[in-house]
Amino acid sequence: MPSLIDIRRRIRSVKNTQQITKAMKMVSAAKLRRAQDRVIAARPYGAMLRQVLGNVAAAVASDETAGQNPLLAQRPEQRILLVLVTSDKGLAGAFNTNLTKAAQRFLADHKDASVRMILIGRKGRDFFRKRGATIVGEHINMATKLVYADVAAIAGKAMEMYRNEEIDAVYLMYNEFKSVVAQNLVTNRVLPIRIPEQKNPPDYIFQQSPVEMLNALLPRYVENEFYRSLAESTAAEHAARMTAMEAATSNAGEMIDKLTLYMNRVRQASITKEIIEVVSGAAAAE
Repeated sequence: MPSLIDIRRRIRSVKNTQQITKAMKMVSAAKLRRAQDRVIAARPYGAMLRQVLGNVAAAVASDETAGQNPLLAQRPEQRILLVLVTSDKGLAGAFNTNLTKAAQRFLADHKDASVRMILIGRKGRDFFRKRGATIVGEHINMATKLVYADVAAIAGKAMEMYRNEEIDAVYLMYNEFKSVVAQNLVTNRVLPIRIPEQKNPPDYIFQQSPVEMLNALLPRYVENEFYRSLAESTAAEHAARMTAMEAATSNAGEMIDKLTLYMNRVRQASITKEIIEVVSGAAAAE
């Protein structure tokens, strides 16, 4: 049976841990608010960009030169680029584990193809470094301060590889923010670009050539998909960490209650034992 000093030391240790998890929950909650606002602001822009892209593509459907853009070229998927977006820090529940397992399933499903990886986030980088994956790009600490130009550079590298026919497809894998308690794991093919179909596209009057406008919109569309994936992943990460830290704080409180109850029982047993020894000694002296 542990002594009272050991139990008190353990209670103090759990209380210190509880203070840390509570502070981390509050920090993640504050960061989540900003990240959630950024995601909510980015979603309408992405939806409108897809709609405009579909409208412009419908306007140039009869032009044979419109389909000559390298980003629209369809090829058998023998060389694939997988862009995996994880977090730089842990303590976020199954946030990173789900991503790495999904990436491993993706590699197993495409074992007949050559799969290269761009890893965004320290957790994914460390995981696949140890497993000998073919890594063509590593980027860490991007979620701390998400800058569009930095994300556009990564998207530009992927598009350049696709234009040079070094790869045949580009997939984005990330956690999409749904709510504070739920994230949706998404695997999205961004290249070749799938033009959204429009049933009744508006009749635009173009000042410049529609083909030139389409060629200008396609890279912006890919860059926006990359940026949106990182924004969604950042918000989902803070939500997952806040939920995990809240659960850890609650579990620490329950452990403190159990240890306190156990300590009281041990102390009561010690007092009872001392009383019995005193009474026995007095009885023996009579």
